[in-house]
Amino acid sequence: MTGLAGRPVRLLWRNPRGQVRSWVPQLFARRADATALLADCPSHPDAGGERAKNAAEAVAQACADIGWTYRRLPPLDDVLAANLKWLAGYRHPRNTGHPGLMPAVLEAFTQSRPLIEGAIAAGDPIEVLPAVFHALWHGHLTVGLDTPLHERILIGPRGWSEPGKTGAAG
Repeated sequence: MTGLAGRPVRLLWRNPRGQVRSWVPQLFARRADATALLADCPSHPDAGGERAKNAAEAVAQACADIGWTYRRLPPLDDVLAANLKWLAGYRHPRNTGHPGLMPAVLEAFTQSRPLIEGAIAAGDPIEVLPAVFHALWHGHLTVGLDTPLHERILIGPRGWSEPGKTGAAG
């Protein structure tokens, strides 16, 4: 991907009864090969009801007409969605903590270990945990996201993956 935008366009069309309808897809992605994707990311399979189904058909046709792709993506698994929502709360740079804290956090997780053990190794867990979550959000550390985050969950350095696990952040 070379570019992403949230809620990039509003599409307007007339339905078979002549009524004006509109839809704003949630995501636009420009791929490296210059192709484009518009996508919706519903919170559950039936989100938006009949209106969303009709809009998906109209948007897919409009995209096909101009050489783009449209997808209504499957909803995220509840655990994955909850983990991402939690980590997103720590994306702001203020969560890196004082100078020197982030290097200590990364050093604490050069080998995979439980979250709480690494946090204690880096300092006071109350101060360290926001920095760990920030590092996870930004991909400096890795964790399996298909299990609820908890104090014993294994965290490792960038690129590490727990054997047999998928959905790692980082």
